Amino acid sequence: MAEPTPRRNEPRLRPAPLLFEPAEAAADPERFFALESIDDPRALLARATELTQAFRAAADRALEFQAIAAAQLADPRRFDRLTAADIAERAEWTEDYAKKMVEFGRDLMRGRDGQNPDAV
Repeated sequence: MAEPTPRRNEPRLRPAPLLFEPAEAAADPERFFALESIDDPRALLARATELTQAFRAAADRALEFQAIAAAQLADPRRFDRLTAADIAERAEWTEDYAKKMVEFGRDLMRGRDGQNPDAV
């Protein structure tokens, strides 16, 4: 099972594998990682929990990469620097959220334990 995103000096644990389904199975809206085919409720709970934790870990990691990209795009040393409003437009965020993400990204790039901007 996946673990919450570690902070500071804790090693990152890999989330449970997100097994991809064949295209024809993915096209069926009733199918979701074959959960509908698991009859045992214990096994269903275990696999659904693994998937939930894996998606959370993936979302947390993706959010960190968004923040780092936002900070890099806002870097005043770049000749093609973007404003918070420009970043917000590209990422479909509010300008205030873009500013928080830029700061979060700067904290991450400095190696500090930045706070998740969603929690602010």
